[in-house]
Amino acid sequence: MRNSLHHAHLFASNVDESIKFYEEMFGAKILFDLEMAGSRNVMIQIGSSKINFYDQPPMDHGRGAIHHLGIETDDLEALVEHLESKGFQFIKKIKRFGPLKYIMAAAPDNVLLELFEVIKEKVSEEQYRLISTL
Repeated sequence: MRNSLHHAHLFASNVDESIKFYEEMFGAKILFDLEMAGSRNVMIQIGSSKINFYDQPPMDHGRGAIHHLGIETDDLEALVEHLESKGFQFIKKIKRFGPLKYIMAAAPDNVLLELFEVIKEKVSEEQYRLISTL
């Protein structure tokens, strides 16, 4: 049996603003935009992963049970440069941890993002296939 995380489901105080953020910053594509369970639901795709938004403000002002969303890239420096060119400001610089380099960023509604790259040269081919989604 194979299992895979399908999507993270987030509340959005302004769903259009959230969608625009993920489209502009990460090239997200809208998979559907429809009414479900009395609320607008929009599912977007970033690479092979998905985020589903409820068009409702978060139930609290913290992150609840969600710590962060991990977004993998094959060129972290270029992604950071792209976000900065759109006006995004990072608080800290890129960090390295073993075979990973990463930086944390805040998206709309206080969603914490971990932007990361697996450094191929620091892992075996088998390890890379296990931890990378690219």
